[in-house]
Amino acid sequence: MVQDLNPLAVARDLFPDMPPGFPFENYDLEELILPTGDDMGIKSDDDDVKEEDVQTQSGFGSCLVIQNLPKVPEEKYEKLMNVVRTIASKLGDVRDNGVFMPVDEATKISKGFAFVELARKEEVDAALLDERFAQGYQLDKNHRLTLCRFDDFDKYAKVPDEYVPLEPAPYKQPENLHSWLADKQGRDQYVIRHGDNTGVCWNDGKRGRADVAYQREYWTESFVQWSPQGTMIATMHRQGMAVWGGPTFTRLNRFAHPNVRLVDFSPNEKYILSYTSHEPATARDSFHVLINIFDVRAGKLLRKFEGPVDEYAVGSSAGPAGALKWPVFKWAGGRDDLYFARLGRGKISIFECPHMGLLGKESLKMDGVQDFEWSPSEPLLAAYSAEHGNQPARIVVIKVPERIELRQKNMLNVSDVKLYWHPQGTYLAVKVEAWTKTKKSTTTSFQIFCVKDKDVPLEVFELKNNKERVLNFAWEPKGHRFAVVHGDGPRPSISFFTMRDDKGRLGVRELKVLESRSCNAICWSPQGRNIVLAGLKNLNGQLEFFSVDEMETMATAEHFMATDVEWDPTGRYVATVVSHVQQMENGVNIWSFGGRLLYSSQRDKLYQFSWRPRPPSLLPPEKEAEIAKNLKQYTKRYDEEDEQLLMQADADVLQERQRGLDDWKSYMESRRNYAALQLDFKRELYGSRFAEKEYSLQKVMVEQALDVKEEPYSNK
Repeated sequence: MVQDLNPLAVARDLFPDMPPGFPFENYDLEELILPTGDDMGIKSDDDDVKEEDVQTQSGFGSCLVIQNLPKVPEEKYEKLMNVVRTIASKLGDVRDNGVFMPVDEATKISKGFAFVELARKEEVDAALLDERFAQGYQLDKNHRLTLCRFDDFDKYAKVPDEYVPLEPAPYKQPENLHSWLADKQGRDQYVIRHGDNTGVCWNDGKRGRADVAYQREYWTESFVQWSPQGTMIATMHRQGMAVWGGPTFTRLNRFAHPNVRLVDFSPNEKYILSYTSHEPATARDSFHVLINIFDVRAGKLLRKFEGPVDEYAVGSSAGPAGALKWPVFKWAGGRDDLYFARLGRGKISIFECPHMGLLGKESLKMDGVQDFEWSPSEPLLAAYSAEHGNQPARIVVIKVPERIELRQKNMLNVSDVKLYWHPQGTYLAVKVEAWTKTKKSTTTSFQIFCVKDKDVPLEVFELKNNKERVLNFAWEPKGHRFAVVHGDGPRPSISFFTMRDDKGRLGVRELKVLESRSCNAICWSPQGRNIVLAGLKNLNGQLEFFSVDEMETMATAEHFMATDVEWDPTGRYVATVVSHVQQMENGVNIWSFGGRLLYSSQRDKLYQFSWRPRPPSLLPPEKEAEIAKNLKQYTKRYDEEDEQLLMQADADVLQERQRGLDDWKSYMESRRNYAALQLDFKRELYGSRFAEKEYSLQKVMVEQALDVKEEPYSNK
């Protein structure tokens, strides 16, 4: 006879550590109340938002108040109203019947203020930052107009009469934003974005693998971008941008810019620019551009630039069909973010930091200016002006802020010009395409300004066949060499040149020509000396790893359908990428500088891959030269240290595995009594059938012939 069991009692015996009342019979889910203020262990990204930062609006977010207007009688009301409408039209797009100036009913005199309703809340934000109203708009001798948001009245009305001092927040030690540079194995990081996931990985080239440092789903809504020195990473969101840093990638700051599309950091990471555009309201209007400049640390909006796209799409900043090329503003080189500039019609507007005003309160006038580039190492500006009337085309190098012309060059019959600064600011190469006498073809020459030499000497050279098309030009990042890809067929040639001979004398000299290569991109190592000649996209990912010091090919390889090639900041590893531009085989291959494949990482819908930059070296050039000269001695010492670190890392892995095994054994031991109790329960539940072995039922179909009979067949 099998004894009836109480399931609830058995459950309490099986789970003795559960809270009183388990298994909670006879409870109603609707009456279940969670503890007040308990986040159930789930931390929200908004936990650090201070209560005072959250502001409510009364529904008039697009409404402005113009204050300190003259108080006029009824007969002058309409005249003043026309003035107010004119001022309001300068603030933004005013809604129909969107201007209202109240009048005192008893005296029929205006009250000295007016309400203006604009089309968008963003226009209100821009109006409040308008320089014309920052110190008050001088209407006449006695009236200086100011602006405020209509919602501010409700906000300030709720301010208590008595001041209550805020309690000082406890100091919180910030995370080390340069912690990744202290990695014992000297590894670099990269960010990879695929599908909805974004991850930052350590590149462990010696072991041929990638270790995840941080990973997050839905971290950004469009793309991510490292700051120029790798201190932080920016993510894009519907409300604006956010920057993250430290070993756990905590959020450092947020910047409000709705529907932001593009961002650009200043070279020393002090400022960040953001860009968006608004579609025209009517067919007669053009796209409206808005560019904000923020202080990265404070998160404060310093200045905004806005207007129709035609004002910004000028010269080299203009793309196809009147589009805008990014970046619109270009930053000056040097160790301080002192200047940035943009191209205008017949001028270059240079702005000075941190007040963000025009340098010298006026733009640099240059008739026919088409392009300009800053030196990467100092505030030197190279600009190109096209031929205009009887004026020849002109290249000029200008020192800022003095606006002194260091060197200029006039040219005739110019078709196109490209500016290439050396990464260390040593040289400026100008590729000049000039029309022949027949105007049916062009010739290509290079004007190279030696900026760091006395009096800025100029070197001019041409290829042996100056009518060949120049496909690419790239300086060696550290050194005096450069590479040129040229040719008219599908397999161009690559020529290497140097600016100095063995004794350091100035002069362009050809080093070597590589004939007929499947190459449409050249990628120098950040340390120079090595280069990758790549045939990307339609050339099926052909790769040639070439040593420029030895002038020999180290290896050839292929990454089928590769779209991009990127060196890590140390020049030890190369990444080749097949991005989502190709529908298949998305992934990343990591190679050694010599062309040996270390490992592959396949990712569906691979949108982005980017190495984390490193800050500039703190060593003086003399010390770097001494290290390069005695590299073998340093190599032997660091190889031994690397071997010890790898052995220690392997020992750490083994210890972690042993710790996991010990934890598992401890857990098994803690559940031994539970397993015994469960076994007794099964024995009692099944009774005599408990001793039976486990079995399974299998249905088998068997065909059997019962009778066979043969008869002759006739078709008659």
